[in-house]
Amino acid sequence: MTGTSRGLGLELVAQLLRRGDQVAATTRSTERLLSALGDGVDTSRLLPLTVDLRDEDEVRQAVRETTERFGGLDVVVNNAGYGFLGAVEETSAGDVRDMLDVQVVGVWNVVRATLPVLREQKSGHVVNVSSVLGLTAVPGWGLYCAGKFAVEGLSEALAGEVADLGVKVTIVEPGYFRTDFLSTDSLALPAAATDAYPALREMTENHLKLQGSQLGDPVKGADAIIRHVVTGEGPLRLLLGSDAHAYATAKVDALRANLDATTQTAAATDHAGA
Repeated sequence: MTGTSRGLGLELVAQLLRRGDQVAATTRSTERLLSALGDGVDTSRLLPLTVDLRDEDEVRQAVRETTERFGGLDVVVNNAGYGFLGAVEETSAGDVRDMLDVQVVGVWNVVRATLPVLREQKSGHVVNVSSVLGLTAVPGWGLYCAGKFAVEGLSEALAGEVADLGVKVTIVEPGYFRTDFLSTDSLALPAAATDAYPALREMTENHLKLQGSQLGDPVKGADAIIRHVVTGEGPLRLLLGSDAHAYATAKVDALRANLDATTQTAAATDHAGA
């Protein structure tokens, strides 16, 4: 599992260890992970790994250490990520590279490194944590949405590719959860904001004020993910939170209206007689 030292990832690690599962947890700081777990969690079945997900060699080494320690690999959870709130115009080239390196390249590195193991044993489950903002986009979240939209695309394709190989894929799409995602520890802001987007500045202030009052319960969210994987059943997408479901439903309704509005014009570009 990646992204395990805080938020939903940390709660997943804690619940899995309490269940008696063996967990390989990657993070940028194993010290922070162990400190966050505290003395109340038995970490004897935990393999903490400091990994730069952007480095393919480090990811492959982490997978080797995991299989050597535990003798196999059952579930892969791609959870690492962070938020970015700013206008598209305000997003620097460095911001784009950093976000996509973590949320897209990192996921791809993990999938490439773990799939040979899962294919050989003809079993396994890949869980890619996206967001409801991987289904719909809102102003100010363009960069974050770009990364999560990419995760959705690769996950859908992957699910079709491994369906006959004994490997299942799940896309998790949370809404706002009461973690530190909306704190300055996990939410990046543009280095140079313009005065052209006052509504986004107000949105940023309001989002930071939401910290600690988000609708979603991370304990229930982690439990829902674990139950989904344990049963091995359910749809490709696991929406978490009534807010996520409302956002997704609105997107489906808007897309349906768009499709209905272009029913006649879509065919106008077909070859005559085709």
